[in-house]
Amino acid sequence: MINPDRIQRIESESPTDSKEPLAMLGAKKIQQTKIDPSTDSKEPLGMLGAKKIQQTKIDPSTDSKEPLAMLGAKKTLKSNSDKISSTNNQKQNKIDPIQFILAVGIFTFLVMGMFFVAGPLSMATMAIGGGLSLYHILSHKSIESIRNVKGSKLPSAFFLVLVGAPFLLGGIIAYEGITSFETPSRIILLWGLTITFWTTMLFVPMALLSKRREVLRPDLRNYPLVSIIVPAFNEEVVIKKTLESIIETKYPRKEIIFVDDGSTDRTLLIAKQFKNQIQILHKENGGKASALNYGIVYAKGDIIVIVDADTIIGRRSIVELVKGFEESKFVGAVAANVKIKNRVNWITKCQAVEFVAGLQIVRRAFDEFGAITIIPGALGAFKKENFKSTGSYGHETIVEDFDQTIKILKTGLITRGSDEAIAYTEAPSTISEFVKQRKRWYRGNLQVLSKHKDALRNTRFGNLQKIASPYLFLGMVLSPIIGLVTITNVFWGLLTGDVLWVLQAISIFMLAHILMTVLAIRIDNEDLNLIPYAIFMQFGYKQIVDLLLLRALFEQLVGKKAIWTSVKRTGD
Repeated sequence: MINPDRIQRIESESPTDSKEPLAMLGAKKIQQTKIDPSTDSKEPLGMLGAKKIQQTKIDPSTDSKEPLAMLGAKKTLKSNSDKISSTNNQKQNKIDPIQFILAVGIFTFLVMGMFFVAGPLSMATMAIGGGLSLYHILSHKSIESIRNVKGSKLPSAFFLVLVGAPFLLGGIIAYEGITSFETPSRIILLWGLTITFWTTMLFVPMALLSKRREVLRPDLRNYPLVSIIVPAFNEEVVIKKTLESIIETKYPRKEIIFVDDGSTDRTLLIAKQFKNQIQILHKENGGKASALNYGIVYAKGDIIVIVDADTIIGRRSIVELVKGFEESKFVGAVAANVKIKNRVNWITKCQAVEFVAGLQIVRRAFDEFGAITIIPGALGAFKKENFKSTGSYGHETIVEDFDQTIKILKTGLITRGSDEAIAYTEAPSTISEFVKQRKRWYRGNLQVLSKHKDALRNTRFGNLQKIASPYLFLGMVLSPIIGLVTITNVFWGLLTGDVLWVLQAISIFMLAHILMTVLAIRIDNEDLNLIPYAIFMQFGYKQIVDLLLLRALFEQLVGKKAIWTSVKRTGD
């Protein structure tokens, strides 16, 4: 059953159905009435301006010597200020108890399940995982303190424990007298349970804190000029809807820059239909990174917003992205909440679940550390001044958004996320398209890890070195290996007679991740019909992803050149 609140939220975020561009509706009235962009009304912005003029009851007989327009403006500002105060008071009272009930349930299940399966060995796994969580929570410092850390070449404590845990667990298992045939499978599975316990104890509370902080985030009072850059290559099928959604987004000071990267179809021709509302640039095909760099040269805004050509953005998305920069002067970039819009079959619905779980649990946790590692190309915002220190988008990797985000973090800035800045994107709907996309992603991710391997051992990089880079190494290198070994252990258990213990341990691991996914769906107020696909995620989809990761890792290790390295195509 679909959550009614979710239906209402999607309706308010989805682009208006009006066929007339928003910028042409009452443009002059927008400037005169200073409309509050945070309104949730689905009416065109120009009509909102007209209504606000009617609602501002100015007394023409007043003795004030101020012009009538100035009096109207003052009353409008006062009304908006009262509205902001009222909204903030409502936000402070908005607490979802179900989120906390789910979190407590996850902790209880994990502790009891691990103790039931592992017995005395569970104390070791919980001690390691819980100790790491406590370490990260207690050692978490403000960004001002992190920026003053002197650099030294030393791996983080988290990375050392992560790599050393299997040897420690192996020693404990040997002490317990486990047979040599059972030892390998138990070491790997206990290692996986240790990592699961760590991620749960740290990520779940951090995700709830991040959600709470975002709910209390005040509304905007200042609106800096925003430059929205849309790179495109052969996107004639989707480009019109993308541009319409950007034009109609509710932000009073924006410029839209469309960069055609040498398209050979009707993409440029379609974009020219909006020539009175956007700036159109055309260049020879050189790849997405070059298209973005070309657009940045022409951008006049203090904030650069990147939107993929196949992405539909919510009407409040730009406002919500800009809010993230007001939290601290050290915020260098803000990531949006990317959702799958074509939920047409099992593979797209699994990707929808994957996005929700990753963004609402893992990314929210890193949001609290100011170390979100990927500002998505689908929708993300950067301070233009950052490019002076980080340089332009690089061509060394095939995932330029990931590479640029790491460069920002290495300069000492922080990255934030916004749940309310929504972007709807297309996902691969067939196995072949999915495999092709993921092979490119994972190959590119490993390229970035290799390029920025110094982030694992230089304390000058703050939380990037302390937790973000080791977690990336865990997710892209160790996790698929653990997944493969886990499957192998099932068959090994059949041979050694240890299959019951192996199946129990795997069940604990998978059920914990399913419960965390349910929590993520609740945090994002998503469609509850996605929950069954959270189960399939652990029993099929994840194994496919692990195999693709392993293949990319093997190619990286043997130095095989990726097919997409020499491709200059823009897009995913």
